[in-house]
Parts: sequence; C-alpha cells; structure tokens
Amino acid sequence: MTIEQLKALPKAELHCHLDGSLSREFMESQLGRRVQPEELSVSDDCTSLAEYLEKFSLPGQCIMDEKGLEAAGYDVLRTMSQENVRYAEIRFAPLLSETSGMNCRAVIEAVLKGLERGRADFGTEFGVITCAMRHHSQDDNSRMIKTAREYLGYGVCAADLAGAEAAYPMAQFMELFQNTRKLEMPFTLHAGECGSVQNIVDAVKAGAGRIGHGIAMRGHYNIQKELADRGIGIEMCPISNLQTKAVNSPSEYPIREFLNTGLKVSINTDNRTVSNTSLTKELQFIQNTYGIQEEEIRLMMKNAVDTAFATDEVKARLYSELGIKG
Repeated sequence: MTIEQLKALPKAELHCHLDGSLSREFMESQLGRRVQPEELSVSDDCTSLAEYLEKFSLPGQCIMDEKGLEAAGYDVLRTMSQENVRYAEIRFAPLLSETSGMNCRAVIEAVLKGLERGRADFGTEFGVITCAMRHHSQDDNSRMIKTAREYLGYGVCAADLAGAEAAYPMAQFMELFQNTRKLEMPFTLHAGECGSVQNIVDAVKAGAGRIGHGIAMRGHYNIQKELADRGIGIEMCPISNLQTKAVNSPSEYPIREFLNTGLKVSINTDNRTVSNTSLTKELQFIQNTYGIQEEEIRLMMKNAVDTAFATDEVKARLYSELGIKG
C-alpha cells in the first residue's frame, strides 16, 4: 500500500501513551515558549531506553493541572484524526499528575473532558486506560484502580501496569491484579518489553486481556500458541521497541513470527511524539521491513477491534467503518 493509502485507511490503535504523544504545538502553547524537535523526540540513532525516557520530562510538566490535562486529551485525538484513526485507547498514569490541589478523580475527569470534546470535534471514538506504575506502592495503585473503576463505561475502559519492568517483575503485582479482576475491571499489562518471558506468563495468569509489547515471547512457541488459542491481544509497537533497544536490530523483531503463530497482533505507536511516529509510519515500516501484505494489515486492524476494550455496539460500528467482518 502507498503512504497515501495507509494514511487514508480507517485505523484503530490500542497502545498510545498520552504524555508521549502530545504535539509540539500543544507543548509550546502550555509552556509559552518555542520548543525544539530534539527536546521532544529521539533521533533515529537513539542508543538506549534511558535516552528515550529523557523526552518525557517536558510533556510531564504540561499535564500537572486540569486545564493542561483537558487540552492534552483534546490534542491527542486531534493528531490521531489527521491520519483517520477511528478508535483509540489512550493510556496515562493518573497518579503522576496528582497534586495537593488535584486528586486522582480530578485528573481522570479532566482528561475525559478533553477526549469527549475531541470526539465531538473529530469523530474519533476513544477509551481510556489508566496505568498503575510499577514503582508506586500497592496501596496507591489499588486506590487509583478503585477510583478509575467508577468511570468504567463512562470513558475509562481498562487498567494497565507500566514502568520499569526489569526492576519490578510481574510476580510482585499478582495480588493487585487479582483484586482488579474482582472489581470486574478489564486490564492489559506491559509485559515482555524488556523483562523476561515469565512476566508474560504471569500477566496471563493474572487475567490480562491483552499484553503490551510481548516481544520476550520470541522463540517461545508454546507460550505463543497458548496466547493465540486464548485470543489474547498483543499490542506491538515496532518503532518504539527498536529505539529503546528492546530488540537490537529489525531482524530480531518477532512480528512475522507472531503473525505466523496466529497471535492476535495489533500495531501501535506507543509514544507518537517521543518516537516521532504515527500509525501510518508504523504500517509503512512493517510493510517495507517485513514484507507485511495489505491483507495482513487489514487482519491486524481487525485484531485491534476484536481485542479492544469497547462495547459490542462500538465494535460493530468499527467493523463497518474499517470495512471488516466481525
């Protein structure tokens, strides 16, 4: 498919971090100064995850009050609508924006307000995924998830676990997500991005409906088959994974392997601004690098809708908009 066809293709995205996807225009407006591209995005020769994470400090400063959070929600849907993303699940960690004057509930409500305004103006449907953070206490993470649960069906669609996977393995969070299951709160979990394959096994055992990244499953065909049989979605983020050195080279990236095993792979941006990417760019990259065919791109869009934390009504509309059979 040409770049124009990829851009025009109706798309769905499941793994997009709010803070890593805010536009330069948004940040200049919030900070009241010019912002250079190198302050926001890594270069093609990014050498490490540490270098990648440095780019989150500026956007973090822009979402520390309700006005900034609302504007951020609106901004990300505006960006997505420009490449015909029809459905987006946008994730963020409410506790990272919490202040003495703005509690977790106010943070969630501010982002939802901006996203609702964006949906009205741009027509992109959304769901919010609230991220627990690995370095936060179990009490704080539990409090956040309980608060987010109150908004389930009112903009919030799921929970997640993000942060330093190697330092805080999934085994430390089994109780947190067993309790999340009891609340009947769906969740996806970052697992197997830079940690071991055991984190993926534990995430599935905890009840994850999807896995963020999952690349540590490479070569573990028995685990891949189990996840494929269970229809668990795999949110792959190719460009980001190469930039953070989650894999050392494009040849090590297991997208072709995962598709061949029958895993429900979706393609995502992870952090649009930090990675200087878009869903169009990601699709062009996998097409050019791995020989991904048009029917496989359409299959991955179907996988995204199949595994989305959306209502049956929204999914039916998306199948129609994306021209796929549910």
